Amino acid sequence: MKKVFKLEGLDCANCAAKMEDKIGKLEGVKEVSVNFMSSKMTIVMDGDKEKEILSKAEKVIHKLEPDVDIKAI
Repeated sequence: MKKVFKLEGLDCANCAAKMEDKIGKLEGVKEVSVNFMSSKMTIVMDGDKEKEILSKAEKVIHKLEPDVDIKAI
């Protein structure tokens, strides 16, 4: 399953790279890309673990960038 999100308020390229690294290591994540320039995150994951993965991904994002709003596209 592939999902794309807009990360509104993302203002740190280094944080975007850290998000990509940490989310990519979550169980069930097959592929993730966080594009700082477009403020978009694309995540390919196991469909049966979607809620769990997205919840963990949100925690990673807010730990690194507390003011980022995550919007599904």
